Amino acid sequence: MDVDTQELYRSSELGEELLKDPEVGHIAVNLNKIISMKKIAGLEVDVQETEDGVNLSINVKEKTIIYKPVHLCFGVLSETGVQKIILQVNVGKDAKITILAHCVFPNATYVKHIMDADIKIGAGAEYTYLERHIHGIYGGVEVYPEARIFLEEGARFKTDFELLRGRVGKIEIDYETVCGKRSVMEMTAKIKGAGDDIIGIKEVGYLVGEGARGVLTTRVAVSENARANVYNKLVAEAPYTRGHVDCKEIVQGNAKASATPVVEVNHPRAHITHEAAIGSVDTKQLETLMARGLGEDKAVELIIDGLLS
Repeated sequence: MDVDTQELYRSSELGEELLKDPEVGHIAVNLNKIISMKKIAGLEVDVQETEDGVNLSINVKEKTIIYKPVHLCFGVLSETGVQKIILQVNVGKDAKITILAHCVFPNATYVKHIMDADIKIGAGAEYTYLERHIHGIYGGVEVYPEARIFLEEGARFKTDFELLRGRVGKIEIDYETVCGKRSVMEMTAKIKGAGDDIIGIKEVGYLVGEGARGVLTTRVAVSENARANVYNKLVAEAPYTRGHVDCKEIVQGNAKASATPVVEVNHPRAHITHEAAIGSVDTKQLETLMARGLGEDKAVELIIDGLLS
């Protein structure tokens, strides 16, 4: 294993054991170089290096069950650089796969990471995408993930975005999902910003097939001079569709946050609900924790951690 691969996996806290497991497929990319890759049965992968990143195609064969998460590690170990990932995913009928993706920029002073994804999930198939970010302490990262997802009849899609460590820098999430008949979509984002971080989240779901369901969940905490803007939209087009939009943001110091929950119902037998809350730490929770012996700063930290857990 070369030095770059070791550093990427050490920074992501996954360890080298993952690379040695014969049942775990993985791809590791540093800037625009493929530094490690392992294919597994039932998973077709084509990856090509480009001038500023990689083009990656993932195809899960029909009725294939990938039991262990496939790991993707996209990193920039240098202080500066631009990385663009073009991702195409096709999950065949009745297939199932979970992808654990780590985006690792531990030394960044100015790094731009762009992901442009097209994802198709076949009838009865399941696709889970868990995205975990590791940033440096300087906030010198700009992240622009964009994805278009289509779910066929009975398909299930779940995505979960989380910043595990470091400063946000700037992030602009833009996901759009179209849900077919009896499909299920869950999109979740959890981010904590500080300093002059900028957080933008735009998640849109279209429930176009009868009986489709969707949930958009956002949890954001901002402090100091950070800014957050959340736009969540669910549109119900067909009978018996159900959806919920849930956005909660905590604001401290000079930070600012906004939330725009949009629900649109275009059929009399469809139903969507929404909930949005922006404000400071809940006073009752704070008082309860302090009454149990915690200092104010520690109590606030614990409440925020609970929001983002």
